[in-house]
Order: sequence, then C-alpha cells, then structure tokens
Amino acid sequence: MRLDDERWDALGIPVGLAFFFRSSAAGRVVAFYPSPAGATESLIGLDSWVSIEGENPVLGELQPDVEALLVYRVDGVREHYRVSIDHCYRLVGLVRVHWRGFSGGAGGWEEIGRFFAALRDGHA
Repeated sequence: MRLDDERWDALGIPVGLAFFFRSSAAGRVVAFYPSPAGATESLIGLDSWVSIEGENPVLGELQPDVEALLVYRVDGVREHYRVSIDHCYRLVGLVRVHWRGFSGGAGGWEEIGRFFAALRDGHA
C-alpha cells in the first residue's frame, strides 16, 4: 500500500485514523473516522482518491458496501488494512465507549492499540 504523508494530507482527513469504502448509495468512495460521537464522515476530494487508487490498484477491488481500507497513522505508525466494514464500525464502537476527554485518555488508546494488535495478528 502506497500512501505517503503528502497524499494523506491531500485527503483532508483531520485525524490519523479513518476508513474508506465505496458506497453504492452515495455513488462514490466515502471516508469516515471514529469519534466519541460515532462515525464522522469526512469529505474527500475525488482527485486525491483517484490518485491514491491509481497507485494502489487493490483499492479498486474492494467490494462496495462490504470492504474498506482502514488506515492507522498515529505516532509514527503507518498501517493499512483491507477489512470488512464491520471491523471499522467495531472500532467506532470502541472509541465511543472508551474515549475520555479531548485526547482519548489512556484507556481509549489502549483499546485502539488492542484492536490493531489483533488485526496485525490476524485475530480481528
């Protein structure tokens, strides 16, 4: 997966944790990020996404409304996962339940860390 900092910044996602999927209802790729309020949509520029998809043909193979690209870019980590949308919304639920204050608190980040550790280990 090629997604350098410049391309990430061009997407305009305000946080380092987001998921992208092709929505048949919207007729385009949509982006969401977990927040204490739930899944928050972030509008992305079509040109930016087309450029990223051009460098990563696997993104064109994501099943609409079923699979997502989950991106984790926090504290120097640069990870990308092809997952079921269910996993993305499970992460949203973890953030809603465990996030404390403005920065998430230790418990919030511990849960996020466990979630991604399970993905890395293939136990998600």
